[in-house]
Amino acid sequence: MAIALCPAGQLLEGQARGFDPHGVGSDTVFALRHAGQVRVYRNSCPHLDVPLEYRKDRYLSADGQRIICYAHGAQFAPHSGECLYGPCRGEHLEALAHRIEDGWLMLEQF
Repeated sequence: MAIALCPAGQLLEGQARGFDPHGVGSDTVFALRHAGQVRVYRNSCPHLDVPLEYRKDRYLSADGQRIICYAHGAQFAPHSGECLYGPCRGEHLEALAHRIEDGWLMLEQF
């Protein structure tokens, strides 16, 4: 069973949003739109399993071109989740299965 995260049109180019699909009190996943493509990742740095953002919805660099782990300064490619700089270089964020259905961004069960 898929979980509706938000209307897909609300996720704008170069922006990211965090979500708490299981109601645990913190954003456990985040979605972004980069180069026209939507990606969804688990909100966890592969270095020390900590959340990436320093405040609500702050996952991206100022120019929107990299995902940033604000705990360690690691930088990840938005299209692949690969760490390009930092202590977990070469590792990847965990990509999550998703789809756009009837205009909504849907997270597959995880």
